[in-house]
Amino acid sequence: MEQIEIIKINKGIKEVVKDVVAEEVPVTIYVNGDEIVTLLSSPEGLEELAVGFLFTAGLLDAADEISGIFVDDQNWTVEVLIKDKKIDSCLLFKRVFTSGCGGGTFFYKASDTTRENRRFLNMTVRKEHIFRIMENFQKQSKGFRETGCVHSAALADNEDILVVREDIGRHNAIDKVLGYAFINDMELKDKIMLTSGRISSEVLLKMRKTDISMIVSRSAPTNQAVKHAELAGITLIGFVRGNRMNLYSAKNGNVIK
Repeated sequence: MEQIEIIKINKGIKEVVKDVVAEEVPVTIYVNGDEIVTLLSSPEGLEELAVGFLFTAGLLDAADEISGIFVDDQNWTVEVLIKDKKIDSCLLFKRVFTSGCGGGTFFYKASDTTRENRRFLNMTVRKEHIFRIMENFQKQSKGFRETGCVHSAALADNEDILVVREDIGRHNAIDKVLGYAFINDMELKDKIMLTSGRISSEVLLKMRKTDISMIVSRSAPTNQAVKHAELAGITLIGFVRGNRMNLYSAKNGNVIK
């Protein structure tokens, strides 16, 4: 965070005060010397961001493929070394610039819409648990409380929230959480993804690269997100506020009691 001097106007009265604003940096990710993408991001958790992005982009399959990660926080680059891996040159041109904050982008190919080896775990989740973890999630979103300018994402299970990350981009926040899980070899099939932002189709495409079968937001999904969730068997819950929620997709074995 950075403090800057602003002029605050309240009921016609001007006042010079110090205010906290979120930091934004252009982070370029390289794989084995090849430039992959530049993301507009918050400057924290760049190793997790790079790994999570490469995982959800389909460019990284397992943590043991990584032989090194080098973060340069002067030039804002992350170099990821992957063993015996060459990036498909055709894939590098198949980028979609998303509706996300912070210059969101992802890669796609025909196989992105299906994943045969998804390992869903049928979960029974009480609605009171969803309300509780979402309230806790909002309390842990320190950056948003300070600046009103960042998004949050988290992984939770049937007990509590396990990890929270923030970023100026909602996709980046999700990638940071998934990067943490990937680096720490976390099992995802019994986890719930929480996000502060709207759920659009590219968020669902990221989820379809994982074994996560439930995504929860305090905001709303798009129609394409709902369609992707139904096709993939992902439970999609939106507008979780107070003791209210909307269940948009529940065509898998998950049960909301």
